[in-house]
Amino acid sequence: MTQQAEPAGSAEAGPVVAAPVIEARGLTKRYRGGQLAVDGLDLTVPDGSVFGFLGPNGSGKTTTIRMLLGLVQPTSGSAGLFGRPMPQAARAVLPHVGALIEGPAQYGFLSGRDNLVRYDATDPTADPRTRSARVDAALERVGLAAASAKKAKAYSLGMKQRLGIAAALLRPRRLLVLDEPTNGLDPQGMREIRALVRELAAEGTTVFLSSHLLDEIEQVCTHAAVMAQGRLIVQGPVAELSAGTRGRLAVTTPDPADAARVLREHGVTGIEAGAGRVTGDLPAVTGDAGDAESTKPAEPADPADLNAALVRAGVRVRAFGVERGTLEDAFVALTGEGFDVAG
Repeated sequence: MTQQAEPAGSAEAGPVVAAPVIEARGLTKRYRGGQLAVDGLDLTVPDGSVFGFLGPNGSGKTTTIRMLLGLVQPTSGSAGLFGRPMPQAARAVLPHVGALIEGPAQYGFLSGRDNLVRYDATDPTADPRTRSARVDAALERVGLAAASAKKAKAYSLGMKQRLGIAAALLRPRRLLVLDEPTNGLDPQGMREIRALVRELAAEGTTVFLSSHLLDEIEQVCTHAAVMAQGRLIVQGPVAELSAGTRGRLAVTTPDPADAARVLREHGVTGIEAGAGRVTGDLPAVTGDAGDAESTKPAEPADPADLNAALVRAGVRVRAFGVERGTLEDAFVALTGEGFDVAG
C-alpha cells in the first residue's frame, strides 16, 4: 500500500507560514557627499498586516520606501517584495503594488476623472474595455465621485491626496504603499482614509502606511516600525509595543499643588499638574525592601502606597489610577524625539 505524503499545513508538517510581503536586510542608502539617509535597515512586513512605518519627518522613511519599490538603488543591503528581489524583479512585482509616494502628481488642466483615465491607460495589463468602470469605482471609493468633473488644479490638497489614492486603487493590489496619505486632510477626511485602509485590509490587501502621526498608526495599524535618524529602532505588533511601556500615574484632586508635592516626596518623577489633575511616572523599587544587596529587577512602586500617602497628607483624592502606556510613550522613550500625535 502506497503512503500518501501529508499535505503541507497538516499537524505533522506544521502550519504554513505566509512569506513576508516586504523584507529588507541591511538596507543602506548613502548619498553623494557622505549623507547617510538609511543605515542598515532590517524590516519584515507580514502578509495581511496594516503596517505603520513611523518616524519624524526627515528620518528616512520616504527614502526607504523608494528603495523597497526599486525607485532608488541602495548603497548596500537587499530588499524584496513577495519574496522577489528588488529592483531586479520590478517588472513582475510592481503590477501587484499600488503606491502613493511624496504626494500625488496630477495634470492640473484635466479633470479628476480624466487623470485616472490617463493613469489607467499607462498600465499595459489593464483592459481598456473595463476602464470606465474601474475609474468610476476608484472615484467612488475615495469620495470624489461628485467632484470627478472638476479640474484637478481646483482641487484642495486633501482632494488631490484622495485622487492619488484612487490612482493606486485602480486595480486590485496585493500591496498598497501609502506615504503620509492623510496629509492635507481635515479630521473627517482622515477618518475616511482610515476606514478605507481597514476595508482594504479586510479584503486581503497588505497596507504599508508611512506616517509621522502617532494617532494615525495606533488607530489603524496591526504592526509598526519606528525610524529615527535613518535607523530602525524597533518593530513588532502595535499592541506589544504599547504594552512594553510603563503607564503614568494619574490623580484627580481639587488640591493639585499639594498632591504634586507629596508625590514628588515619594519619588514620582515627570510630574505635570493642571486644574484638578496631576500625572507622573511611578518610581521604581529595586529588590526587596531593606535588602541593599538584592539583584531583583526594578519594579514600579505600589500605587496603593502612594494613594495612602496622599490621604495621610490631607490631599482630597477623587480618582486615582495608572493609565495604560500608549504608542506615543513607547516611541518617544525609544527615540528621544517628539512626534505629532494627531497632526
